[in-house]
Amino acid sequence: MTVIINALGGLENPNLALTRPQGDNPVDSSAPDVDARAILDTHAAGVTAVNVTLGYVGGVDEPFEYTIRTVGVWDAILRRNAADLVKIHTAADIQAAEKSGKIGVIYGFQNGAMMGRDASRAGIFADLGVRVIQLTYNPANQIGHGCMSVEDGCLSAFGHEVVESLNGSRIMVDLSHSGTQTCLDAARASQAPVSINHTGCRAMTDLPRNKSDEELRLVASKGGFVGIYFMPFLKSDGHPGAEDVAAHIDHAIDVCGEDHVGIGTDGSATPIDDLGAYGAYLAKQVEDRRKSGLGATGERAGSYPFVADLRGVDQFRKLSHLLKAHGHPEARIEKILGLNFLRFARDVWGA
Repeated sequence: MTVIINALGGLENPNLALTRPQGDNPVDSSAPDVDARAILDTHAAGVTAVNVTLGYVGGVDEPFEYTIRTVGVWDAILRRNAADLVKIHTAADIQAAEKSGKIGVIYGFQNGAMMGRDASRAGIFADLGVRVIQLTYNPANQIGHGCMSVEDGCLSAFGHEVVESLNGSRIMVDLSHSGTQTCLDAARASQAPVSINHTGCRAMTDLPRNKSDEELRLVASKGGFVGIYFMPFLKSDGHPGAEDVAAHIDHAIDVCGEDHVGIGTDGSATPIDDLGAYGAYLAKQVEDRRKSGLGATGERAGSYPFVADLRGVDQFRKLSHLLKAHGHPEARIEKILGLNFLRFARDVWGA
């Protein structure tokens, strides 16, 4: 059985959001739409483990309080679905999930704002089961600069403390969404391998959310991991397709080597049922993110935040076939789909 690890994904059923009035559907909800269908679809997709986003990303909530609340929400979801879901703490837990047929759930943050001014909070989050912390989202925070910051600033002095504390707590340092200089600084400062769990290659598509070859190469040289997403940033205009995903994976392997590249789709296994109805919803989401300062260049109402021909429960099987057509041998495809992340997790979290 192939190990499939989504380095940044979801367990939500995105169709549920379309059934609610849009005014009641904030950008960042503390109650994710995890239902029976979403869990069944994730099983059907063959997912061994997935890094889900919880905690503060942006908005008016107090970051630390909101984050603690969402950890409780996810703990409750796992308790209710204990026959299907299990929290991941170590690489061995991922392997145990595979053997038991459960879906491993990796707790991850996409913004380090909840650190406040106390780097030792990394220990609190580690004790709660958080295994991945992304330093910034698109804007700057107290740790460093995001990819949409006006200034491509460096990792702050406090950011250096945070990286050291994350290393000490054996939490992955995720540099997705970071600005170039913050990414380079953090990769150099970290005593443990670092990751870019969901990104594209800027050499292929010149957008801020994608990473330069310099960033990719440095992360790989430190023993790290790079996950390629199924997102609109893979293409400058229109909807990206499966071929775009494969092309970015090809380039990442050329830069990083085959032992450091994987997948971080930034989506779930459950597809949107009605793409026509989804259009209006997407337009509002893009506008809301723009107004809140959370959006990124390349987010467009005319481009889905997923790859249209890699949707649903067959997405990883289709990708596997496409990568084979691109000349990748089976052993390399298995690394891309999950074994590279598993190796990286073992190096950071321990066996």
